[in-house]
Amino acid sequence: MPQGAAQLTFNPVKPTEIIHVDSRTAACDGGDGALGHPRVFLRIRDKDVMCPYCSRLYVLNAGVDHAGEH
Repeated sequence: MPQGAAQLTFNPVKPTEIIHVDSRTAACDGGDGALGHPRVFLRIRDKDVMCPYCSRLYVLNAGVDHAGEH
C-alpha cells in the first residue's frame, strides 16, 4: 500500500446482491442491460470483493485456490 494511503477496515455499504463465484476474477456490468454500468473486472484477493458501481458483493466459493489464476 502506498505511503499515506488509508486502509478501510469497515465498509458501511450494504451489498445490493450477493453472488458466489468459482474464480478470483469477476466481471460486473450491473446486470440491468442499458441501465447497468460499464463492465469492470474485479479481483478477489481474500474472500470477497464489492463492485464500486452497483455494490454487488462477489464471494469466492470455499475450496477455490490460486491454481490457474493469473
